[in-house]
Amino acid sequence: MSTTTAAAPTGSKKESARWQILQRVILPSESNLDTAPLYIDTGSALSIQLNTMDGSVSNERAAFSSFSNAKQIHAEDFRSRHSTLVRRGERVSFASYFNAFPASYWRKWTTVDDVRLAVTTSGSGSISVYRSNARGSLQHVETQRVDAVANTHFDLSLKPFGDGGWYWFDLVAGAEDFVLESAQWLAHEEPREAGSVTLEITTLNKPDFCLNNLQILANHPDNLKQLKEILVVDQGTQKVSDEPGFDEVRTALKGKLRIIDQDNLGGSGGFARGMYEAVENGSDYALLLDDDIVVEPESISRLLTFADRCKSPTIVGGHMFDLYNRTVLHTFGEIVNPWRFQPDQPLSDQTLGHDFVRSNLRQTPWLHRRVDVDYNGWWMALIPTVVIRDIGLSLPVFIKWDDAEYGLRAKAAGYPTVSMPGAGVWHVSWIDKDDLVGWQAYFHTRNRMIAALLHSPYDRGGRVVRESGYMDIKHLISMQYYTAMGRLMAMRDVLKGPEQLHSILATKLPEIRSMASEYPDSQFRNDPDAFPGPKMDKPPRHGQGFKAPSYFQLMPWAAKTIVRQLSKPIAASSKERPQAFIAHQDNKWWRMSQYDSAVVSNAEGTGASWYQRDPRKLRSMLAEAASLNAQILREWPRLRESYRNELTSITSFEAWKQTFDAHSRKNPQD
Repeated sequence: MSTTTAAAPTGSKKESARWQILQRVILPSESNLDTAPLYIDTGSALSIQLNTMDGSVSNERAAFSSFSNAKQIHAEDFRSRHSTLVRRGERVSFASYFNAFPASYWRKWTTVDDVRLAVTTSGSGSISVYRSNARGSLQHVETQRVDAVANTHFDLSLKPFGDGGWYWFDLVAGAEDFVLESAQWLAHEEPREAGSVTLEITTLNKPDFCLNNLQILANHPDNLKQLKEILVVDQGTQKVSDEPGFDEVRTALKGKLRIIDQDNLGGSGGFARGMYEAVENGSDYALLLDDDIVVEPESISRLLTFADRCKSPTIVGGHMFDLYNRTVLHTFGEIVNPWRFQPDQPLSDQTLGHDFVRSNLRQTPWLHRRVDVDYNGWWMALIPTVVIRDIGLSLPVFIKWDDAEYGLRAKAAGYPTVSMPGAGVWHVSWIDKDDLVGWQAYFHTRNRMIAALLHSPYDRGGRVVRESGYMDIKHLISMQYYTAMGRLMAMRDVLKGPEQLHSILATKLPEIRSMASEYPDSQFRNDPDAFPGPKMDKPPRHGQGFKAPSYFQLMPWAAKTIVRQLSKPIAASSKERPQAFIAHQDNKWWRMSQYDSAVVSNAEGTGASWYQRDPRKLRSMLAEAASLNAQILREWPRLRESYRNELTSITSFEAWKQTFDAHSRKNPQD
């Protein structure tokens, strides 16, 4: 059902008392115009073609080819954050990530049963409302023609969205330009006061990123109203407060900004501090943000609006887009695979790194099915303080697995997590990082095992220990001895139990980094000419290079490779010069295991290190890895009981307060 009224804008006292904004239509800021495809779509109204008997994709290639009909987005037509011009004879659709309404999420998790789309336009044209189902099939709802200045309302039910689906609308201009003045998705309810939020950013030597996000917040005062406090937990030596322009931003934030200086306690230490302070200052929510991001400020109000209307206390997170390719979505939602205890995708056809330029919302079926998750990354996560009071703060694990473990802990206590479409940040993607090697390997290994001990439903942790053994072998035969040593230290610390986690929080990283000088694979050079030129004494067999073994060849191949590395003498020339230069993307264990030495570039492309085979290190470390993995597997029941019994204590306010007091410094500006 729709109605159109002319002239006066929406918002009489009666109307404002009955309808509250859930989501506003927004457009990209002037500094972020490359993200325009996330806000509007200039393609046709077609969706992907589905078989009308069983709903299967009947001709995927033909369906996707229609996207080539999309017209160029005219960024110059954006009149403000909420208004845009539609040129005569053209169509603009708001079937986009930031402007379509994720109806299935609202139906599943909130008390909202119906919504109203309110559109204010000027000029002559038509407004067409569409919806989709969980299969991604497009369904036309209603079209209304309008003239002059008009306020058009569409009242829409959420009942059809049990498993998935979105609402959106298109604007089609007639013989003259057509202007969207504003549009909102509204809920019919009694007026309510929004919950209060402590927004916390954990930062380590990224003052420029951090200050930029504070500036974004200052430039969007509508979102400041919802923030009780903006807290920056600065754990670095390059202080945000020393950055040029900090005083101006601090003034613009109207007394809401507070800086806490503390030692580097990692992400978990910074985020735990944000949780702690949010509870202490009486906030309803703690909003956790990473430092090396660019935030879409409208996401803050969307997360809060959704969380306020959830049927029960719910953690609500935003999605992550690639900072350097801003239309690429990292993931639409994640679960923890209980057998492997690794992050996984809930849907088999879900795509990591989905690019909205290549395939828009209407032409990507899996985006229409609701994705239910175990956790949301703490690049952006809104956590009710009632949850924090009940289940405690983050695990004291420095970095890695803190967010996933917290989501699993909350789920076990009856608090769900929702990864909310239409709310997101831009963050450096994992493709430009390699945190499985180097100092972070320690935290990956230890924290995954701790999380599995706490939450795995299997008696011996499923495949966790077995895969740990595989990883040890891969790193060792790849000449990554520094990484392998970090993994050995991790397993030793797992066996020591949970009581020491707080005490080593600030000391473990310096300890790991102090060993880097002992391992050539951890010593990077920025100058490509810092290494001798490569020379291979013996060419690859038949000139084919090195190939990965098949699944059936893997075990005998691995055994043969280990024996060869342990017994075959190192080529004399490989000690004087590398046998090859290997690009980061070619740094695969099955390739590296065939060399005696090689120069390998890092993921960022900023440097390289010289890997050198050392049979003595390989022998001793391989033996210890096998012994530690066997011990952990054997003692799994004892360790599981120990970690689970101590969980409440090590995540308590009391334990964390002692850690904060020991590692905090008074900020002279406070």
